[in-house]
Amino acid sequence: MSYQAPVKDMLFNIQHLAGLETLTQQIPAFADFGLDTAAAVLDECAKLTQDVIAPLNFEGDKNPSSWKDGVVTTTPGFKQAFRAYAEGGWQGLVHPAEFGGQGAPKTIAAACAEMLQSANMSFALCPLLTDGAVEALLTAGSDAQKAIFIPKLLDGSWTGTMNLTEPQAGSDLALVRTRAEPQADGTYKIFGTKIFITYGEHDMAENIVHLVLARVAGAPEGVKGISLFLVPKFMVNADGSLGARNDAHCVSIEHKMGIKASPTAVLQFGDHGGAIGTLIGQENRGLEYMFIMMNAARYGVGLQGVAIADRAYQKAVAYAKDRVQSRPVDGSVAGSAAIIHHPDVRRMLMTMRSLTEGCRAMASTAAAAFDAAHHHPDAEARKQNQAFYDFMVPLVKGYSTEMSLEVTDLGVQVHGGMGFIEETGAAQHYRDAKILTIYEGTTAIQANDLVGRKTARDGGQLARAVAGQIEATEAALARRDSAAARAMLKALRASRADYLAVVDFIAAQAKGNPNVAYAGSVPYLMLAGNLVAGWQLARALLVAEDMLATDPAFMGAKIATARFYAEHILPRTGALRAAIVDGADSVTELPLEAF
Repeated sequence: MSYQAPVKDMLFNIQHLAGLETLTQQIPAFADFGLDTAAAVLDECAKLTQDVIAPLNFEGDKNPSSWKDGVVTTTPGFKQAFRAYAEGGWQGLVHPAEFGGQGAPKTIAAACAEMLQSANMSFALCPLLTDGAVEALLTAGSDAQKAIFIPKLLDGSWTGTMNLTEPQAGSDLALVRTRAEPQADGTYKIFGTKIFITYGEHDMAENIVHLVLARVAGAPEGVKGISLFLVPKFMVNADGSLGARNDAHCVSIEHKMGIKASPTAVLQFGDHGGAIGTLIGQENRGLEYMFIMMNAARYGVGLQGVAIADRAYQKAVAYAKDRVQSRPVDGSVAGSAAIIHHPDVRRMLMTMRSLTEGCRAMASTAAAAFDAAHHHPDAEARKQNQAFYDFMVPLVKGYSTEMSLEVTDLGVQVHGGMGFIEETGAAQHYRDAKILTIYEGTTAIQANDLVGRKTARDGGQLARAVAGQIEATEAALARRDSAAARAMLKALRASRADYLAVVDFIAAQAKGNPNVAYAGSVPYLMLAGNLVAGWQLARALLVAEDMLATDPAFMGAKIATARFYAEHILPRTGALRAAIVDGADSVTELPLEAF
């Protein structure tokens, strides 16, 4: 089936959960981005993603990017689709107007990013990495770097990459060996190999701007001695025109399980005398700057989880309505009927739907916090929203991507044997989803961040403050007398208690017994993500009940979906709590030599 962007659900979240109207009233820069503008932007994005980009998704899986003699050729149609994307101004949607962007709130741009990822995740990775490069330059680039490079990145003439990983340095960036040699003219010569570089080479733009981590001679050991360099594929003259080919070359691309149309390059810098690069910011602060890119990308990967889940859900629903098999157990149809009549198929579809909508709502709320953290006129409001957003990033990235594996797995299951056949397309979503729990920091790395930086560091204060906000939603639910509100109140209250018990346990154990605390890090992330997504659906339920008469079908579906989440998904937190608090010792009990 063809992709249909869930614009109505996105606008519901933007209005009622993210609070766009409040943002536009409080933040002068967003005054022109009210609900009418949001609706218009989302409608236009839906047209592009549905009509131009989505049709290339299956083709990209069958006919992926190819490498020959250092040249990468992307899937037929990608180059033209990228032109349409760039000419529509979509790359600059969230970036500053002074560089050619549109300065839209992330609250709106995130919905557009989800559509793009749903339509074609392999294609969408190129704009995602360019966004990260722009963020790093905006934060740490010189005035000259910003003036020359950002406008070209925003208009789609050039694209950006992030070069961290090396053969011996994956998650441990202290092992980075790529070196930078200072030159008399203020530039640096870069030598080294980088692997897993998304869109490190392609034919969709005239230049590629590599942001590369490397060590300057004499730099401190470990992560404190890493600097960040801007290394273009083609040298750039002072007037912005392109010069000679730089000594940065793609020596191969990977053959992957999924996202096959996205070229994942091995880049060699300096095989012919040294790649010329310029320092971004100050020496030895490269990891700090790169984390700006990574945080932007981590949120973006979380959206990819929501996006691929939604695409899998849409395909599964279409198949379930079409596939005739067996007589319904309730006898509602005399003979064989479409499988959507069967209760277990309905259970699978509701699991897919509720997980996807919960994570979409969580991501939308986080985007609003980002907007307030960066643009709110009040310093204290900025501080509070930044803290909340920082807490949310590992949940959006970790929980949403793990969720996408469950949802795309169920998508294959709904298709039955046909789901195992590549021609139906269900398997592609399952394969594409797997990378999301790995790149831009594995689920375990997100969980370590949640434990160490977001919970243990302040003794659990921020984590408990989030629970306080959830408790306020419970109070609102307690004033309702509907079956859905009662079910949500019961489940949300129990899950919050599970969460608080784990927060207390983690905060108490992290310093004295780190193995005990970190043994439960991923279960803690899954518990927290489950709770926060459920909290957002609880907020949605309250709004939907108030507005039921205005749109009975849509609002009724929101209520039913929230109730399902409350009764089928939120109860998982009890098992996670038991595993974390009572099961930590058994994780490390088996001697290493016994494995």
